[in-house]
Amino acid sequence: MHTSTPSTQSTDRPATPGSPGGADAHRAVAGAPAGARRDGAGQGGTAAAALEPLILALLGDPVPARFTFWDGSALGPEVAVGTVRVHSPEALRHLLWAPGELGVARAFVSGSLSVEGDLYGLLRVLHEAAPRDLRRMGMRALPSVVAAAARLGALGPPPAVPAEECRPAGRIHSVRRDAAVVSHHYDVGNDFYRLVLGPRMTYSCARFTGASTTLEEAQDAKHELVCRKLGLDRRPGSRLLDVGCGWGSMAIHAARHHGANVVGVSLSREQVDLARRRVHEAGLDDRIEIRLQDYRDLHRDRFDAISSIGMFEHVGSARSAEYFETLHRLLVPMGRLLNHAISTPGGSRLGSRSFIGRYVFPDGELVDVGQVVLGMQRAGFEVRDVESLREHYSRTLHAWVANLEQHWDEAVRLVGRPRADVWRLYMAASANGFDDGGLAIHQVLGVVPAPGGASGMPPTREAWS
Repeated sequence: MHTSTPSTQSTDRPATPGSPGGADAHRAVAGAPAGARRDGAGQGGTAAAALEPLILALLGDPVPARFTFWDGSALGPEVAVGTVRVHSPEALRHLLWAPGELGVARAFVSGSLSVEGDLYGLLRVLHEAAPRDLRRMGMRALPSVVAAAARLGALGPPPAVPAEECRPAGRIHSVRRDAAVVSHHYDVGNDFYRLVLGPRMTYSCARFTGASTTLEEAQDAKHELVCRKLGLDRRPGSRLLDVGCGWGSMAIHAARHHGANVVGVSLSREQVDLARRRVHEAGLDDRIEIRLQDYRDLHRDRFDAISSIGMFEHVGSARSAEYFETLHRLLVPMGRLLNHAISTPGGSRLGSRSFIGRYVFPDGELVDVGQVVLGMQRAGFEVRDVESLREHYSRTLHAWVANLEQHWDEAVRLVGRPRADVWRLYMAASANGFDDGGLAIHQVLGVVPAPGGASGMPPTREAWS
């Protein structure tokens, strides 16, 4: 299929590592401060000479990227896919006090490291060269870091932790902690998200039906696909619950095009405020209610259908049984659930010392689609359809990165350079993850059979193909 092409122009904007909700993708940036050929040999007391043993230990010899340092010295090929710039010895201090990926992430977010060139290509080659377990490798390389820091006069107290880092307190996946981590990710400003996501304000995988399909058209197509899988097109007036409703795009589409009566719930105050305004502007107050509410607090409500789009990644495998059981209880007989979520083979919990876990999706977890199917069936659902949209998510992410780059100065004005860098790099690395298959995205459709086994499902997929 056609995919949009990433920008390959060099940029002097500093950037940071990242991967939305990435498992393998977050490794793509883990080795970002390293990578070299022996071009730095014989440079005496330069930063390149001091750091060469560490860089070669982390990424091997040769490496396909250029590395430049604050004193003007450099390592690696002069013609490369991209360049990692080490702007300050403070980058070494970050690695000393937080060996491995967390130290790299802090150096990037603080601005002591940056990247330029073909962002997707650079992240790809660093991902391929970096060790799988950078934290373990970082601990083994710690003596080399100490030696290099001492040689360069970089030893000292721990540098300040970037303000953008999130270290949530309390019991994991408690209602209070979930609200805090959701706020960290989503309450960064609606204007910033509109700039990145486009006018549909839809923060999930789109569905591109052709080579010329725009991002807005693809998001509409995704919403329509969900509506048809849930049978809303055949049952006007159905009651729909949209779990993790975002800025209300799915709710508005279902009400406007299929006459659904929708309840949308979110833990993000900024999302809820804007979603309510968008509903009012669309003239759909009589059909849509947006609540600042946890799905676990829905008790007396009953629905004909439930859409959960890009929310399950925040649930975690330990809570998935409770999640599916809760949603099953909220559905009437022959009611349907569409669970749309990023997954990875074997599952992956986004570690608390990873870039993604500290700066993007704290407490996030990607569950193997097989476990999703099993969990839904154990909760009482009959699973009727599973569809992968992996290539569509890569194309979606390329479009979001292009939006961000096109409006870079405004993005920095809205959220600051560090957070803009975080979003740019995490989305680019995630796109690579979907391209190479380390990440996937699945829509899993389940139904609650009526007594006697009736499902109300159409005989074929033709209704939504």
